[in-house]
Amino acid sequence: MVTGRLSTMELKKKQKTNTSLDFNNLHEKHLSIQISLDGFSFCIIHRIEKQIEKLKYIPFQDAVSTPEKLLQKVESIFKTERHLQKRYGSVNVTHVNQLSELVPRSLFDKERIRDYLKFSSKTFTNDYIVYDELDNHDMINVYIPFVNVNNFLLERFGSFEYKHFTTILVNNILNTYRYSEHPHMFAHIREDQFELVVVAGNKLLFQNSFKFKNKEDFIYYVLFTAEQLKLNPEEFEFILVGNINTNSDLYKIAYNYIRKVSLIENRSEFRFPSQIDDASKRRHFTLLNQY
Repeated sequence: MVTGRLSTMELKKKQKTNTSLDFNNLHEKHLSIQISLDGFSFCIIHRIEKQIEKLKYIPFQDAVSTPEKLLQKVESIFKTERHLQKRYGSVNVTHVNQLSELVPRSLFDKERIRDYLKFSSKTFTNDYIVYDELDNHDMINVYIPFVNVNNFLLERFGSFEYKHFTTILVNNILNTYRYSEHPHMFAHIREDQFELVVVAGNKLLFQNSFKFKNKEDFIYYVLFTAEQLKLNPEEFEFILVGNINTNSDLYKIAYNYIRKVSLIENRSEFRFPSQIDDASKRRHFTLLNQY
């Protein structure tokens, strides 16, 4: 598993800046990047026109198991993707891994940041551990980023911001459904893993990540979580996001056991070109909501 180990240059700030680079070529476009063990995706946003100009996903055909291999994948993509060879007015990056833990702000102590991960993830003394603040929700997300990839991006762009995948996911869900009184359960589907988020009354009730091999694994984790939270499958709303559609086996089995099942709605403020369909918007929900 890639665990974001330190490379030769340790990044010290969440806002990265390389002052030796030329910034004269910046323009009114923003680049969002999302990096995971199974793929790389990016989108280009025209900030003034509120327009998504480009959206692309590049899956990794070979398994990525070390920081070095992940970096090699990213470097190769940058050599072949001409859109990534340009300069942008702003850049942000999302790291997708399981090395994160949400902590209530009232319990967070920066001096003990390593302690929050040691029970859920295997950590080492030289791991670079950082945190995101979830705006207006009194939570901190502690995690280990892909540091060697960050170093590479620093050299390429000179400045960028980064966050963890669950920060983007949970923050957007809470902001969008903040006025809902009854419980909502969200499942963000990836290739063999999904994130489960439960909210009610503008509060996060539950968040966790699960590996699954088949639809039976999927519905077991969903229903078990509902049981533990005392949620009635006849009453709560189950909203699916990520790599999912109504023809999916996961959607169908959820529909058999839960009364209110739906796909997440696109509420983006940006306009999309016609070739970006609803399935793509759903699959790249966190990428499109980084900015």
